[in-house]
Amino acid sequence: MNNTCFEDTLSVYFSRLFPYDYFHKWLSYGDEKTFSHREFAFNFEGERFLRHQAYKDINGLKQVIKKLHPVKIDIGAVFNISPLNSLREKRFYPVQRELIFDIDVTDYDDVRTCCKGVDMCSKCWNYMIVAVKILDAALREDFGFENILWVFSGRRGIHCWVCDHRARLLKRDARWGVATYLQLVTGGEFMKKKVTIGSKIHHSVKRALEVIQPVFISMCVENQDMLGTEERVLKFLGIIADDEMRAEVQDLFDEHCTSLTKWNAFIKFFKKQIESENEKWCKTPYLIEEIMLQYAYPRLDINVTLGMTHLLKAPFCVHPKTGKIGVPIDPMDIDDFDPYNIPTILELFDEIDKFDKQATEQGMTIEKLKEIEDVKKTSLEKYMCIFENFLQDLENTFKITAPNDINLESD
Repeated sequence: MNNTCFEDTLSVYFSRLFPYDYFHKWLSYGDEKTFSHREFAFNFEGERFLRHQAYKDINGLKQVIKKLHPVKIDIGAVFNISPLNSLREKRFYPVQRELIFDIDVTDYDDVRTCCKGVDMCSKCWNYMIVAVKILDAALREDFGFENILWVFSGRRGIHCWVCDHRARLLKRDARWGVATYLQLVTGGEFMKKKVTIGSKIHHSVKRALEVIQPVFISMCVENQDMLGTEERVLKFLGIIADDEMRAEVQDLFDEHCTSLTKWNAFIKFFKKQIESENEKWCKTPYLIEEIMLQYAYPRLDINVTLGMTHLLKAPFCVHPKTGKIGVPIDPMDIDDFDPYNIPTILELFDEIDKFDKQATEQGMTIEKLKEIEDVKKTSLEKYMCIFENFLQDLENTFKITAPNDINLESD
């Protein structure tokens, strides 16, 4: 899609399909001042960028989006004063921000072999499925969060917005605590062993392994062929610190051809060493679990979570490269979510045209047809329903929490 065509279709999309009212209900959290002190930022064609924008109400945001039709809308923090006044005010600081996570398939480039960089296939997407299952359970069960919005980025990743009142008020140290609790895979590209379990497996790690273990062989050993080349074998062996132990595994692998037979032989060999109480191997009793976690546990960009002022792309934006809509995801149905079956902006317009044509052929009047919302004529409707269900649950919390207990100054 060329730039002119994309800009034209965005104009129509923002006029007919973008869920402005839902956005207002979400980002105001039952308090109009919370919305008016929120930062919005826009990206335009030609790498133009507009930041520190704020609007008194949803109508102001709607008018600007319809007029400028940005290629991306970013959502920032809620500040003590309107971001519009930030340049002339010395005391300008964020007072609340959703706890956010950005999971990108490119962060798995050291373990995925099917694709690299911006490319993604169905084999890569399995990492996202595992990540959602693990993180959603941890956020709910270990931290007690309830209002969690998962959103497909439109191309190769997933965003998570934790919207509980206490999550939005977390300070940097608390966000650091949550992020580091969830971050098991650490170290840069030169760190060979990136996961270490202490003397006992933590209950959250056990729960994560319950997600990983049933799919590990198909996802990592077979689909990613993780032991299929000499280079991949050397990477695997690097996890084993002891030279003699590493040599033993290398000899074992030399007797097998495929990733699956190598992995199965390694599992059998390791269990035998533990059962025979081999002193060297007994020093690493959780080596199998550490390997599984290193290859399959969620990779987090911790700086995204820590920064109160970090921007994150809004749901229902159109990805400029794929044309796909960044739609909400029900974490309970993540296994059935297909990123390749998400509607593009042009497909949505085709669906509207098809619906209108069939309706008129069946005798529906133009007046009746106009009464039907355009989104109800498209495959986007089911994702709007997911967003609406999230908002209904969130709205129930407005009566419990006190929106005025944060320091929002009058402008």
